[in-house]
Amino acid sequence: MTNRLEMVLRNDLSELERLAAAVEEFIERNDLPPDLSFKFNLCFDELITNTVSYGYGDAGPHEIRVRMEAGGTELRAEVEDDADAFDPFAEAPPPDLTSDVDDRRVGGLGVFLVQKTMDHASYRREGGRNLILLSKSIG
Repeated sequence: MTNRLEMVLRNDLSELERLAAAVEEFIERNDLPPDLSFKFNLCFDELITNTVSYGYGDAGPHEIRVRMEAGGTELRAEVEDDADAFDPFAEAPPPDLTSDVDDRRVGGLGVFLVQKTMDHASYRREGGRNLILLSKSIG
């Protein structure tokens, strides 16, 4: 059993497919509940899409690192990038959950889903890089 996964992605949305396949393989290889694959891929998709779409002030190449580790009763992940500083959990607008879908303003729902899907989701800025930490109980 290899309880760690580390990938370096280009700042290109096409990389999400490669990441999703690696996460699914990691979950299977470690005999973890299959729903964890869906949950983490949902969160990675949201967070990385936002980073690639809005986080960089240039069109140049950048790397996004994703790490996962299964340990004890918890699956942990980190998403690290060199995009502009942005704490999605403090700065993303709160979603409008009461209006009709057609009347809602865009933004905030994906970050809300990340927070509701994970047991823990946090952000910190370290060494000029964004670091998002996620964890979910394996049980």
